Amino acid sequence: MEEIINFTDELKLFFADLGNYLGKKLHLSFLRFEEGKSTFVAALYKQRGKMARQLIHTGMAGLAGAGMMIAPVIAQEFPGTSVNPWEVESNPQVLSATTETGEIETLVSEKVRDGIKEYKVEDGDTVASISKKFGVDPETIRWQNNLTGDKIKVGQVLQILPVSGIAHKVNKGDTVHSIAKKYDSSSQAIVDFPFNTFSNDETFELAIGQVVIVPDGVKPAEVVVSPRIRQLTPDAGSVVASGNFAWPTNGTISQGYAWYHPAIDVANRAAPNVLAADSGRVTYAACLSYGYGCHVKIDHGNGFTTLYAHFSQLYVTVGQSVSRGSAIGKMGSTGRSTGTHLHFEVAKNGTKLNPLTVLR
Repeated sequence: MEEIINFTDELKLFFADLGNYLGKKLHLSFLRFEEGKSTFVAALYKQRGKMARQLIHTGMAGLAGAGMMIAPVIAQEFPGTSVNPWEVESNPQVLSATTETGEIETLVSEKVRDGIKEYKVEDGDTVASISKKFGVDPETIRWQNNLTGDKIKVGQVLQILPVSGIAHKVNKGDTVHSIAKKYDSSSQAIVDFPFNTFSNDETFELAIGQVVIVPDGVKPAEVVVSPRIRQLTPDAGSVVASGNFAWPTNGTISQGYAWYHPAIDVANRAAPNVLAADSGRVTYAACLSYGYGCHVKIDHGNGFTTLYAHFSQLYVTVGQSVSRGSAIGKMGSTGRSTGTHLHFEVAKNGTKLNPLTVLR
């Protein structure tokens, strides 16, 4: 028993001495590591900034290389849309007055014009050719420039409106409604033109002295070469042929399709019901205090969608299936509207079409 006790004591003493030995060794190693680290850090500190440019350039080159390697992998995720840049045919347009025939041609920008543009008449120009160049009616050019017939001369500066119609300078007491009535246009067309501004967007108040564009306006006491004929819609839903869109309501087409108004407006003071132009599912039916106001969107399931705006009442809800000719709401004047009418849009795969091309 005494021998076991002595062995245990000697074992404890051995491990105690071993622990002291290892502790001293580790402590010395730690001190040496700290000393070496301090020396290394000091050396780096002295060299700070000298390698920054090389590191940045190397890093950017690495990112560019990585992008080139993973580009084919990403392109495979979008089949049918990959393009080889070396196979794309270039179609450069050089704006130059020098041609093989020695003729000079004025290139008119295709950018949407947001106001009245000045144009200097060139040799060979006529009112008809200028109207075609700028996409406005000849009468618009005559009215704006007080022309008698087609008499223009080289060097003459003409004012060209952004759209066919009239430019009106607001006088005291003028309102959107009075201006529209004066020029045989619609107040909604004036409001919808995107570059007409208002002192109050809710009441469409105008500032004295500002110039307002009246789309499709006609100068008073002028005889239009092509008399304007107000187009009336047929009875809503009277056409039942399959595959065609029926007229959604009855009334007068007060505004047609334009680049700034991709729809038609049908006005009717009697505020009749509005019908679904074709069968489909309602994807939106709600009211806003601006824009479309109370409106409905219908997905017809064949790539076509239709939108009906400015309702005074809604008869349908989202998710509801509607048949061609069924009532979806009551015509009104909610949202950005100046009178009771229907704003009707047709889109095919997201691209808005002129509704008159599909209505039957």
